[in-house]
Amino acid sequence: MKRLLWVLPAVLLLAACASQGTTSGATAGPAFGGGTDASAVTAAKPGVAVGAPPQGSEIGSNGVPVPQAFDPTRSVILTANIAMKATDPWATAEKAQSVAIDLGGDVIGLNESGSKDDRVASLTLRVPSAQFTEALRRLRALDADVTSSTVNGQDVSDQFVDLKARLAAKQAEEDRYNALLTRASTVDEILKVDAALSNVRTQIEQLQGQVNSINSRTQFSTITVSVAPAIAPVGTPSSAWDPAKTVAQAFATLAAVLRGFADAAIWLLVFGWIPLVVLAILLVLTRGRRAVRSPA
Repeated sequence: MKRLLWVLPAVLLLAACASQGTTSGATAGPAFGGGTDASAVTAAKPGVAVGAPPQGSEIGSNGVPVPQAFDPTRSVILTANIAMKATDPWATAEKAQSVAIDLGGDVIGLNESGSKDDRVASLTLRVPSAQFTEALRRLRALDADVTSSTVNGQDVSDQFVDLKARLAAKQAEEDRYNALLTRASTVDEILKVDAALSNVRTQIEQLQGQVNSINSRTQFSTITVSVAPAIAPVGTPSSAWDPAKTVAQAFATLAAVLRGFADAAIWLLVFGWIPLVVLAILLVLTRGRRAVRSPA
């Protein structure tokens, strides 16, 4: 009986130690490469984009970088200027217009001039800002050689927020004047409140116009495209001997020489008698002088 009393506590103690070791092993297991990996820890961090493509630029079909780093949460006025050379500038201008129209934009300016090999074209396109990058990519993919490309962005977020805040303040002031106008009891009070209300409404219209202008310029981007004619390479003259060409040149030279002799003969026939007449006069005069001197 005494032995049983000693064995029972030992068994309970061993069971408690075994359960404690199992719990600690389950807790420490993931720390040594069991359950959670580094990618899961990174994904749990706020503000870190996992697997996102790198920000920067994408190379277009003509080797010109296409910007990709514009922040869509900011109010940015985007403009671009593209200069290119094409075999037929007018046909390239038509394709550029189709690009803008297909993306939901329009053409706000077009100028085409020249004739045959001297044709030039310049046009101004307006496309939705969300399609700005796609428009640049399609324009650079046209059958033309891009010589220069410039992309500009003007951040007007602060100006836009300030204008909307001023507009809201003026609208609240308008509401207060409207409330005062309903309480005015005399003609003088009505005139004063009405004058102030008219001034506030004018300011509201001006601010609203500025807000609408900035909103329109940020919603649509402007792309200016100029297309010049491509200069054809000048062919080098062939150094191989061509007998037919030599014979043709010889006949051409002979014809030129004969034509020169014919011209000279014609000149002699037309003006050759003048020296003969002068010579005959000189001979008559000379004989007359000798006849006068001989009797003396």
